Amino acid sequence: MPESTRPSRRAFHRQTLHATTALATLSAAGLHAVAAEPKRKYRAVVIGHTGRGNYGHGMEKVWADVDAAELVAIADAQPEGLNKTSRRLGVKGFADYKQMLTQTKPDLVAVGPRWLDQHRDMVVAAADAGVKGIYLEKPMCQNLQQADEMIAACEKSGTKLAMATQNRYSPQVRIISQMIADDDLGEIVEIRARGKDDRRGGGEDLWVLGTHMLDLMSLFGGGAKSCYAQVYKAGNLVTAADVQEGAEGIGPLAGDEIHAMYRLGIGVNGYWDSKRGAQGKPSRFGIRIQGTKGVIELYDTGSLPLTLYLPASSWSTGRSDQQWKRVNSGGIGVPETISSGGLHEGNVLAVKDLIASIEEDRQPIANIYEARKTVEMIAGVFESHRLGKSVELPLKNRRNPLTMLQ
Repeated sequence: MPESTRPSRRAFHRQTLHATTALATLSAAGLHAVAAEPKRKYRAVVIGHTGRGNYGHGMEKVWADVDAAELVAIADAQPEGLNKTSRRLGVKGFADYKQMLTQTKPDLVAVGPRWLDQHRDMVVAAADAGVKGIYLEKPMCQNLQQADEMIAACEKSGTKLAMATQNRYSPQVRIISQMIADDDLGEIVEIRARGKDDRRGGGEDLWVLGTHMLDLMSLFGGGAKSCYAQVYKAGNLVTAADVQEGAEGIGPLAGDEIHAMYRLGIGVNGYWDSKRGAQGKPSRFGIRIQGTKGVIELYDTGSLPLTLYLPASSWSTGRSDQQWKRVNSGGIGVPETISSGGLHEGNVLAVKDLIASIEEDRQPIANIYEARKTVEMIAGVFESHRLGKSVELPLKNRRNPLTMLQ
């Protein structure tokens, strides 16, 4: 988009605020949804797979705290896991998730495995069964072809899909957007994010943890328009000989060090980096939004991620008279009244928003289209590396670029 026609960064974040008025929020009394009370009771089921991603980050537990939904069955292809989980939850168990979908005729499905090699098939099967809503563990899927097929299936059936990128449902995310819209950061000039830099550093870090921060980069940056990246192994540029099957059902994967630069829709650059074995204590896993008046940092995942604000144009406490301020659910420096804001609370907020999106006929906040943008950003890293140049997003190539390395 030409500079003259691109909306200002503050105008973009005013639009973001308007678009998230249905955002589920947290209060001292517990979890509450902005949307009206649900119109009915929804039949929910869960698909897991013990030993191949299990039930993700508590995807089978979320329904106990959602009054509008009743868990009626689970599916797990691993017999021991099926028996143990069905007994624990007190619901019927199925070895075949397609049989469960046919027999129970659910309204809602949670696709729980952390491993992403079955996500495409599970989502398409649920959409084909006519469910109203799907809650999907991240990452979305293995490649862009699968993402396109999942979207096509959901569009055909009218199914809403929400992703378990819990940060999207954090009150701090809305506060950050409000601060940007109010010019508290000044003009945004750069966004930076990192993975955990642990034993998964590089390609696996990009998929498993980068998904969360790339999603936020896309949210605050107005989507990624291009990507330039380099992928290394042991200090050398990755070649076809370095490609192996990745952990957690990722598919073809390579690299123990990645450096990626994105041109974002609001007209600034975003950066994502990871290097195996370079982790900090505490972890640097997070995102940093840098403006002409100050900087915001958000770390880790969940519905209450650690969020800090420094109102200093130098971005430094050592060269200013300012100190970091905690951004809590009630605002900057407001004492936190919520005792827990982890992944479970984020799951509850996401499922409540999913139900509201069905009744209001809108997309969930963390929806399938936003999820595909993140897959585009990940695939863009490997496509840019393969071609040795910047690539435009969305990509024309929908295959996994690592399968095409020379």
